[in-house]
Amino acid sequence: MASVSLTGADVLKIDDRLLSNFADGTVANIEFPNNVVEAKKGKDGSAIYAFNSTGFQANVTLRIVLGSPDDKYMNSRFQEYRLDPAAFLLIDGVFTKRSGDGEGNVTNIIYRLNGGVIQQLPNTQSNVEGETEQAVSIWNVTFTNSNRIMA
Repeated sequence: MASVSLTGADVLKIDDRLLSNFADGTVANIEFPNNVVEAKKGKDGSAIYAFNSTGFQANVTLRIVLGSPDDKYMNSRFQEYRLDPAAFLLIDGVFTKRSGDGEGNVTNIIYRLNGGVIQQLPNTQSNVEGETEQAVSIWNVTFTNSNRIMA
């Protein structure tokens, strides 16, 4: 039988806050910009493999409704960093992707992220022709540590 993946009802948390004020389209995206392992082929067919700890860095993009409670929370976290970077409590994230097999069994793919900081303020625009992007805050958070768990 072919594999099936039914997805839905994903859960996204920043710190202990359950996020729910999402905009349209891809509302959360997790990217890993670096390899966990670097490899090179050496002389006479030998090989060198080196662990790269930066491979566990994760960049997260969140599309949140402008002015919503979640947008205000993200802004408050950014302001905490801005006012006193040395005293800032780093951000934690837990993103749970749910996958069903069509027979009632669900696998949770959990991304545990920590060591996070907001990298920049969201861009903004004013548009008189009905552009819906003007109602979206895009928050970019980078985490230095990540783990992927399947439960």
